[in-house]
Amino acid sequence: MNSAPADQRLLLDIADLDARRARAEAARRAPEHQARVAELIARRNEQGRELVARSNARDELRTELARIESDVEVATKRMARDRDRLTQTAIARDAIALENEIAALEARVDRLETAELETMERAQAAEAAVAEQQALLDQTTAEGQAASAAGKQAVQAATDEIAAIERDRAAVAGRVPDDLLAMYDRLAARGTGAALFQHGTCGACRMTLSPRDLAALKATADDAVALCPECGAILVRTAESGL
Repeated sequence: MNSAPADQRLLLDIADLDARRARAEAARRAPEHQARVAELIARRNEQGRELVARSNARDELRTELARIESDVEVATKRMARDRDRLTQTAIARDAIALENEIAALEARVDRLETAELETMERAQAAEAAVAEQQALLDQTTAEGQAASAAGKQAVQAATDEIAAIERDRAAVAGRVPDDLLAMYDRLAARGTGAALFQHGTCGACRMTLSPRDLAALKATADDAVALCPECGAILVRTAESGL
């Protein structure tokens, strides 16, 4: 195929636009924040499970504390009742039984109050652990929301860039002969469609032509469309090609 050198040089602009579009499409499909968002989601799930475990432990201590407080209240009321009965009885045997029961209740209340203090300390520590975990979860959630928002912005930016690139490509492609453009598109579908040939090297595959291939290229007319013998891309020759 023959085409004016100026038309062939336009393919470099199209190839550059196509490369930019490919990068923008990759950024739109998988924005750089995507992996971070996935990581934060996994971390948030783990932190959420830990929060549930700590909350359950705290709630169990609250239940235990409420039970102890109830037992203390029951024992205290019974002691008050027994003391009231003791002041009213005149039977020695009944008085001794009441005194023994009061002593047992006092010992029980003492043990319960000790357990109550210990359980309160444990409950306070559990409450602090829940608050600490909740803070971590809130921090991860906020970071995830920020990363997600940044990812959406990146996707939108890539979408806008693709639209602009497509407009620019259409403008350049409109100046390229149909047969040359069709050839370029066919080659670009499987790799790089066209590249600058510079200092004996193909700009697409970065391979240096052999002396034989270089001699054949030098003998090729300027308006002939030459292909790289290695990758098949159109070799666009300019004053920088050194031919």
